[in-house]
Amino acid sequence: MGKRVTTRRRVPEGFRDAVGELEFWRDGLLGVRKRDGTLVEIPQDTLVAAKVVRG
Repeated sequence: MGKRVTTRRRVPEGFRDAVGELEFWRDGLLGVRKRDGTLVEIPQDTLVAAKVVRG
């Protein structure tokens, strides 16, 4: 938690990316806080890729 991450997840239209601070990962759900303050909640089963990034 607290690390800056980049994520890619499957959505009906294809894929979506979210970059921000990982706030939580519990009960199969990730919470990523984007730079604009938006909290993106990502169901773990839709996650295709994720990694810690610098910056």
